[in-house]
Amino acid sequence: MDVYKIKGGKPLQGTIKVSGAKNSAVALIPASILADSPVTIDGLPEISDVLTLQALLEEIGGQVRFDKGKMIIDPSEMVAMPLPNGNVKKLRASYYLMGAMLGRFKNAVIGLPGGCHLGPRPIDQHIKGFEALGAKVTNEHGAIYLRADELRGAKIYLDVVSVGATINIMLAAVRAKGRTIIENAAKEPEIIDVATLLSNMGAKIKGAGTNVIRIEGVERLHGTKHTIIPDRIEAGTFMIMAAVAGSGITIDNVIPLHVEALTAKLREMGVKIEEREEQIYIPKSRKLQAVDVKTLVYPGFPTDLQQPFSVLLTQAVGSSVITDTVYSARFKQIDELRRMNADGRVEGRSAILSGPKPLQAATVRASDLRAGAALVIAGLIADGETEIQEIQHIERGYSSLIPKLQGIGADIRKVTIPEKAVVSE
Repeated sequence: MDVYKIKGGKPLQGTIKVSGAKNSAVALIPASILADSPVTIDGLPEISDVLTLQALLEEIGGQVRFDKGKMIIDPSEMVAMPLPNGNVKKLRASYYLMGAMLGRFKNAVIGLPGGCHLGPRPIDQHIKGFEALGAKVTNEHGAIYLRADELRGAKIYLDVVSVGATINIMLAAVRAKGRTIIENAAKEPEIIDVATLLSNMGAKIKGAGTNVIRIEGVERLHGTKHTIIPDRIEAGTFMIMAAVAGSGITIDNVIPLHVEALTAKLREMGVKIEEREEQIYIPKSRKLQAVDVKTLVYPGFPTDLQQPFSVLLTQAVGSSVITDTVYSARFKQIDELRRMNADGRVEGRSAILSGPKPLQAATVRASDLRAGAALVIAGLIADGETEIQEIQHIERGYSSLIPKLQGIGADIRKVTIPEKAVVSE
């Protein structure tokens, strides 16, 4: 079993670089299916989710080369091969294969997606969009079957603001006949990134980044070259780490506009932040003040940063309440932080944390990707050596995390230990 071992209390200083956006990558790669010639994507993070998607494209006949963040995808020989099981189960974003394969082949068979267990995350809005475009969607033996004689543009109102549904409907609609209008669309930067790729492939999309997206369907899309945006969640994770454990850290390759909600909360806590064109500098923080936080859809405070931010709140003076309006079950890190001496409890959709409380090393388990990131930050400030288990969740979303942290002075390493007592639920 692979684990991370972290000796806390080391001074962290220097520059740490942000990789390409994980939440863009998992949509950009499936989008390449829609082209009829090679697509090149630069700056991809070297994470397990990207490698899983590479394997899935190869399963349906794609020729894929991936090296040093650059992926070249030749989709010309792809076929509508059913993907009911296997790699599809390894990541949530495998559902983007539905929209892409439906758009190109007018049929697809995709197993129900996997990924982190964060409570109910239904794909009903995705299905609503596909059906509005003319597809018949059925659930057969644990896989989603999508079939259409042809796809026709439609007006689609999303009942819930959903990044996944917005992108998935875009993927299917770009090759539908006529105009599609997506109302109550999500506004995340990753949606703009996907729309930019599709537009460079020949799609006609207006309004990405607003709540109304208009798409004029085209008959064919061609290959292109695209550079992915920086990962705002990784940037935010490093900002939180710098605020709680840093002695002067520069976060490189970041778009400050994409992390404004976090920046505002950090400043409210007393953290000094210097914004540059593509960098953010955070000096050593002195006294942190408690704040209340509520996660919201973009441009609000990201649910993906709720768990790392909870570690920061354990070191703030006073009592803080962090409420997650997006995923009600996303507080599994709190019990692990309590193992490390944190003062916290969960009440409904909120966690209440009081501090400052010195953290102590313990053996803990990453229940999901962002909970794992929270435990890494906790380990960096804890007294003693922390062992983090189930690190495969962390490696789904953070590229080259250990060398990046070692580069600013962290004592962290990945080791293989015998299968022994794993932390219980």
